[in-house]
Amino acid sequence: MSGRLRVLVIYLSPALALAGGLIFVGGLLAELFSAREANASLSLAVQVALAGLCLAAVMFFLWFTLVGWLLARQSREQGTGYGDAYRLIEAFRFREAIPLLEKSIREGKETAEVLMLLTSAYAYAGQLGKAQATADRAVRLFPDDPGSYITLANGYRLQAAYDEAARALMLAAELEPEQPVVWAELGFVQYFAGDKWAALESFKHAAEYAMPAMYGVRVYFHLAQAYQIAGDTKAAVSATARMMSARDGLTIWQSGLNALEGTAYGQALSYEVNAIQRALADADAANLG
Repeated sequence: MSGRLRVLVIYLSPALALAGGLIFVGGLLAELFSAREANASLSLAVQVALAGLCLAAVMFFLWFTLVGWLLARQSREQGTGYGDAYRLIEAFRFREAIPLLEKSIREGKETAEVLMLLTSAYAYAGQLGKAQATADRAVRLFPDDPGSYITLANGYRLQAAYDEAARALMLAAELEPEQPVVWAELGFVQYFAGDKWAALESFKHAAEYAMPAMYGVRVYFHLAQAYQIAGDTKAAVSATARMMSARDGLTIWQSGLNALEGTAYGQALSYEVNAIQRALADADAANLG
């Protein structure tokens, strides 16, 4: 979809949706008033049902308008290529995303989010020097934004420089101590660096908050393993149950392994994903037994 057509859709769709909602509400009110003038009364249940339907329609179209406005605002703030680049990165088409993100920067939209995506795109495309330079620039431009240090850590992690990645994520955790994703990412790189005790503490911090399934499945796997080794059966069972409830999140990590093939980080992540799969299979077998 071209940029002009995308902008047209973003602005026109909410407008049409809102117009449809107004027509629906107007027609409903006209019908009610005409029924009253003709002395044809509607039952209370029908009136309540129609009012509920009217309210649902209005709220839906307000939500639709809000989403359209947010998308348009994001395009203005992050640059015209940001949305397409984000979708390309989700599809692991990193080389195609790079020129779009570079275009956003040329347009003056050099935000922490754009630099984070560009760092990842460079790194996954094998342009590690550019990835490192972009991550360093993010920290220089946005030293108080935890996302800058996450960007820096991502660059280090893809180079298997786990100690440096851990130091960057510690700075992010200091700026945003209640963000479970930061603690989870810190635990992952600490684990890969061989600092199992520090990783366990980071995982415990992450587990204090609700987190997306893709992080929960890995965090609770490591916690279950640690509790089992420590002989804390109750905590191990609880962590295993949480790991199983977040098992769908493992699919995201599996889908990204091909993009990481041939890298030290990709190999380490592959071993971990396989270990989690075995743990889930063992837990399933125990439940069936």
